[in-house]
Amino acid sequence: MEDTLKILVVDDDEVDRVAVRCALTKAGIQMELSEVADGNNAFSILTTTAYDCVFLGSRLLDQDGLTLIQQLRSSEIKVPLVVLTGQEDKQTAVQLLKAGATDYLSKSRISPENLAQVLRSAIRVYRAEIQVALAKEQLRESHEQLIRKNQELERQQQQLQMQNFKLSEASVLKSHFLATMSHELRTPMNAIIGFSQILLRPKFGQLTHQQADMVERILNNGKHLLMLVNEVLDFSKLEAGRLDLKGERFDISKVINLTVSEMRSLADAKNLSLLVQNDLQNSLVFNDPVRIKQILINLLSNAIKFTEFGEVWVEVKELPANRLAIIVRDTGIGIASRDFKRIFEAFRQVDQTLTRKYPGTGLGLAIIDSLVRMMGGKIFLESKLGVGSTFKIELPRQITLSAVEGDVPLQVDGERVFGSTKNQHHSSSQARQASVGYPRFKL
Repeated sequence: MEDTLKILVVDDDEVDRVAVRCALTKAGIQMELSEVADGNNAFSILTTTAYDCVFLGSRLLDQDGLTLIQQLRSSEIKVPLVVLTGQEDKQTAVQLLKAGATDYLSKSRISPENLAQVLRSAIRVYRAEIQVALAKEQLRESHEQLIRKNQELERQQQQLQMQNFKLSEASVLKSHFLATMSHELRTPMNAIIGFSQILLRPKFGQLTHQQADMVERILNNGKHLLMLVNEVLDFSKLEAGRLDLKGERFDISKVINLTVSEMRSLADAKNLSLLVQNDLQNSLVFNDPVRIKQILINLLSNAIKFTEFGEVWVEVKELPANRLAIIVRDTGIGIASRDFKRIFEAFRQVDQTLTRKYPGTGLGLAIIDSLVRMMGGKIFLESKLGVGSTFKIELPRQITLSAVEGDVPLQVDGERVFGSTKNQHHSSSQARQASVGYPRFKL
């Protein structure tokens, strides 16, 4: 052993102490050796000085030796303890081992080799025990930390659950409030629009040019406000899960042409060309014509709103697997890549300031997103800042509806399919996956 070991010999027989000292010296062990004659002195020394090993002589193997071990253990003084026994003391030595001694060696077998071997073995065992004790202590501390962390996590989870419950409750209340207020606002708005239209009819009296201009402004602003109210109402229904698709068989080309005709005046007001290209071989579909029209109106409104000059195209074409695509292109302002991540977020616009150039609720594309997902479709977007944007919506020719109200057979593309009049919603995760295409943005 290269390290200098501090060794304590406890024996009331000086001859035995000398024998141990000589054997260790002949074994070449580098050491600082201390000697005491009884257990009390040994305990006093061990309380103040750390030793690498203690040899306990045979004459102290009775009550004195046991008392020393007990005192050391109760005081949490850890040290390798080797018992030196006589022929008649082996049984006592075994008891001391059970009490906490590390090893024993018969005095008749004391030699430099045997004593050195027992010393090394006792130190290795002691160090191993220390490591095990340290590992156990670390495990205990880790276990206690885990318990505390689990308790903290449980507390945080309870807080999150409470917050989620409050947020969910607030969201429900908000949706109900929006639905109620939107419904209440629609009644007076319809009255304003209706009376404005009556005033513009010649049979109810001739208005001056200035009066007619004012009434037309009232009518146009009333229609615009009603459209905004309808967007809020539709979105609140979508959030609350109370908006259902009403499937029926219809000619989608007629719906598209009618919608484009209604939107043409907005394009003409900005001197924009509004073009339609229809490449459908069969225009019969099973879907909700009102919601298809709403999707197209929102797309065209955005395209016209954000296009200052140039053209807006609407293209309808066939797709494989009994699907079709509705594409709206414009030569508008386009969208910067930094704004793509905000696509279709409710109440979001690229320009959120109160002085923004392009007004709106920020719900149009959010509603499109929800409706397309309800129809089992996908939305794709290509856009370049300053060049324009292209929205492509892929839809099945027949939407899949639940069988709650019964399956209704219809003929599409020569195939007999079944549908009903109540929408079958996708799960939120499936719906989100279905809508993933190009990076999306919000106007």
